[in-house]
Amino acid sequence: MNAIRTLKLAGAVLIVVASVNAWAQESESSAISAATQGTSKSAVRKANRALSRKVVQALSKGGVDTTGINVLVKGGAVTLAGSVTDPALIDKAASIAKGVSGVTSVKNALTIREGGP
Repeated sequence: MNAIRTLKLAGAVLIVVASVNAWAQESESSAISAATQGTSKSAVRKANRALSRKVVQALSKGGVDTTGINVLVKGGAVTLAGSVTDPALIDKAASIAKGVSGVTSVKNALTIREGGP
């Protein structure tokens, strides 16, 4: 009888822990949508383009050749896509992008570009 009661208690604790974790994730996305709510789509796009330009400028100043790099921004989340010639530049680009004000997260999808003949 005590084993069944213990199993029920353990199951209830797992359900509570899972629901608290799901609630925390939902509130984070709600905060982002609340920040952009009431803002027109064109204003959001303009802000995304401005942040993209800031990241590209920071990369250039940091010594990263931005010729093969696309900087995509959506609400402060930055994605670096494209290719670089030196493997060390992949981590350097992500580090520089994280340091730009307004950037909330960086997804690094850069690859190494092989030098052609």
